[in-house]
Amino acid sequence: MALPPSQWIIKLAACLFFTGVGCNSVEKKIYVHLNYTFPCVRLLNATHQIGCQSSLSGNVGVLHELESEENLDWVLTSGPNPPYMVILESRLFTRSIMMKLKEGSGRVAGVVVVAPNTNPPEGFSPHTACPNDNSGVYTENYDPTLAHCNATVWNPLGNGLAYEEFDFPIFSVKDDNDTRVIRQCYQDHNRRVNGSNPQFPLCAMQLRSSMSAVTNTATCKRRNDINFSLTPDRVCDELGDFNIWASSRPMNTTTKGHKEFESVVIAAARMDSRSFFFDIAPGAESTASGIVTLLAAAHALRRATQEAPPNRTILYTFFQGETFDYIGSSRMVYDMENNQFPLDLDNIHSVLEVSQVGLHSDSKLWLHSDPVSRKNSSVKEEVEKLVNGLKSASAGLNVSVDEPDVSQPLPPSSFQRFLLARPIPGVVIGNYRSSFTNRYYESMYDNAEYLNVSYPENMTSEEQLEHFPETVKTLTEVATLVARALYVQAGGNETQLANITADPQIVNQMLYSFLVRANNSWLQQLVPTDFTNHLADRPTNFYVGVIQYFSEPTTLVQYMLANMTGSVVNVTQEDCQKQREDKDDDQSKHLYTYMWVQGAAPPNSTEREGFCVRSTVHRSIAVSPAFELHEYTTSNYSTWTESVWKPITGRIFLVASHDLEMLTLGVGITVLLTSLVLTYVISSKADILFSSGREPTSATY
Repeated sequence: MALPPSQWIIKLAACLFFTGVGCNSVEKKIYVHLNYTFPCVRLLNATHQIGCQSSLSGNVGVLHELESEENLDWVLTSGPNPPYMVILESRLFTRSIMMKLKEGSGRVAGVVVVAPNTNPPEGFSPHTACPNDNSGVYTENYDPTLAHCNATVWNPLGNGLAYEEFDFPIFSVKDDNDTRVIRQCYQDHNRRVNGSNPQFPLCAMQLRSSMSAVTNTATCKRRNDINFSLTPDRVCDELGDFNIWASSRPMNTTTKGHKEFESVVIAAARMDSRSFFFDIAPGAESTASGIVTLLAAAHALRRATQEAPPNRTILYTFFQGETFDYIGSSRMVYDMENNQFPLDLDNIHSVLEVSQVGLHSDSKLWLHSDPVSRKNSSVKEEVEKLVNGLKSASAGLNVSVDEPDVSQPLPPSSFQRFLLARPIPGVVIGNYRSSFTNRYYESMYDNAEYLNVSYPENMTSEEQLEHFPETVKTLTEVATLVARALYVQAGGNETQLANITADPQIVNQMLYSFLVRANNSWLQQLVPTDFTNHLADRPTNFYVGVIQYFSEPTTLVQYMLANMTGSVVNVTQEDCQKQREDKDDDQSKHLYTYMWVQGAAPPNSTEREGFCVRSTVHRSIAVSPAFELHEYTTSNYSTWTESVWKPITGRIFLVASHDLEMLTLGVGITVLLTSLVLTYVISSKADILFSSGREPTSATY
């Protein structure tokens, strides 16, 4: 639906009259622009598309605030002024209501969801009940009884809403000034009084989120490849980023493939999350709890692995894109199989993956393993050693660990992609036994509030960095447990375990940086100067997005891990940069990476004292092998892409009745035609109408 003709005429006339001087001010009087909107965007895979979109110019509809599900009849049937732009409180943002709006999309122009200030107590998960179904190890070929969550439904609250397609825009707005303006406009102009229909002018809204890609990934990639110009427009981009990994002892990264006499224990966590809305993926429990735990464990192990190195190397790995069919882990396995990684699968001794480990009322962690691979006696033996090591490591800690009492598959985990390649011993550790305890899995409510990361009011950022919420204490215990178990699994001496303890200060600083605000004094010290502008006064967005150099979560994890496991070397910034970029044959150049970070400013000084960090931290590409192989319809790898879109905007304004619009348009056309006729008549009779009488030739002066 285009903007009302009457408004275009008024705006055009005003602009012409004021010759450009008053155009902007007139637009401000007509429109109220929404400043903080978060759209649902379109995603595609090998078979279909999901998400939302508007028309090219945006969808326009009359505002209607939905008060209850029974009130839907006004929008879908009886309301006299469709299409409607529906305003929803978060409690009404349910699959039942959204599917009814989808079915009546001819009368629905769009939906605006007002994000609450507190989480809904009943829980909400727009992800599927069986996350990453068909992309892990559990298929009919592996074990039919375990495929498709036949044995265990991991996310019972999952309603699958984030995997539906809507042909109208859906935005989330904060409960702030924008929302109050919207509600006031609705109350003043659109609310029914004593059962009577509202009178014009009515309050309307325009939402614009036009998506370029359609159908599926194969279609959008084919359109990307059509090159009619030197700078062709893309219609979609593959989802992806970088994995971050580091080894407990230096490893030559220039030689790829198998390394003789190298045996590694992989310690893994995922780096991404999502929600229904783009750019809101707080992932507090689903993602941040695992990242913080593994980073704190790596920090606790730094001294022990240097002073009393275990027999095996610990490989800390953080995978990106795991929400979308295991992008990061499948790429690392693919690279290992094709000699494009410094190790191969034969070098892997075992895997310990840290899943959701935020402990709430229960301080128990569950150890999950694969029942199929455990039928192999050697795999079973190593799994039992790892389980016993975790149980022994919990001694003296305020956290207990146990195995599920029934045979069940692994939960959604990166480890599944390694098992898909070959039987490898491994355990996934999480705070759930047979289904997620996380009531907000992959939603915008999986935030600091849910993980109980809160601070007293009126605290400054510096004071918050020194205040320990209860979650800090529990995650510190979990990190200590993981660190000790990893050390034993790597062949370390158990007499060293008492010296391996996670630092609660580090845990608190990381939680604050991920879940409250990244722009804080602690994190500013750990990153280079050119990244400080990317530190935001908000929680980290863990949505994987498309590949970019300065991805927020990836870069934060990279620099945190470097500072947790590396060491400071006494060189200048120039020499640090040279060490990083020099490509000569010096062996040490291939064992370490060098990063110059800006450090802290001394007291009474504004000049920071930067330093050079030497570590074994590396990046590896986390883009699905499907795009390297150009297999866009494969089921073996992730094929998720994200549509390119036009500018995303929202605004409200008053709209006149259709009759008045037509009358205004008719009057305008009449005036135009009359002007043309008059112009023609006057022009054709100009010699008569504008001629002056001839003067006599004999006139004298």
